Amino acid sequence: MQTLLAHKPITVIRPLEHLNAATSGEFGRQLMTAISAPGVVAVLVDLGEVTFIDSAGLMTLVSGFQQAKKMGRRLSICSVSPGIRMILELSQVDRVFKIFQNLDSFEAENSYANKHR
Repeated sequence: MQTLLAHKPITVIRPLEHLNAATSGEFGRQLMTAISAPGVVAVLVDLGEVTFIDSAGLMTLVSGFQQAKKMGRRLSICSVSPGIRMILELSQVDRVFKIFQNLDSFEAENSYANKHR
């Protein structure tokens, strides 16, 4: 269903196709596991393969964001298609997350931030 790429301190999660009521439970468990993992400071959800998202998928992302914030960790998203971006904008979820163009732009910003601490 999803691919987890763990390169501590960053974990990348790639949900596939649908992020909806049928898949959000498993996705939510994987997301919370990634956020809670020792040594992780950031989790990136790569939405490049997601073609559909509903309110359950949005709520899972927001819940993950809240959990990450509570733990002092970052949760960002990347590779958002125009259709998914429209849903994020209409629901105003785009105001909650830092959205990156792709994994490379996320890594570039985090590499720059780590060098200038």
